[in-house]
Amino acid sequence: MDTPRLPLGAWVKVSNHTPEAHCRTPCYLRGVIGRVEEVVGRYRDPSRLAFHKPGLPMLWLYRVRFRQQDIWPSYAGGENDTVIADLYEHWLDILME
Repeated sequence: MDTPRLPLGAWVKVSNHTPEAHCRTPCYLRGVIGRVEEVVGRYRDPSRLAFHKPGLPMLWLYRVRFRQQDIWPSYAGGENDTVIADLYEHWLDILME
């Protein structure tokens, strides 16, 4: 796919499926809702590259912002504190734009 599926500002949920052998998605973000802050670009699939494969097809990478309280409900810091993570498109389910 030549264009990213997820637009800037889209609300997404990180998939909570069984990870591939060389997963780059943090466990603590699985099932959490965040917002797309940036479309970083297309890159070779790191899960395939880890096993000396060509890493194709290339995957879209997004920068997603999450509220810390959504990740860790007992978080005692500020209500507006956030975490930003770079996540590949196949780990993100769009909720709304």
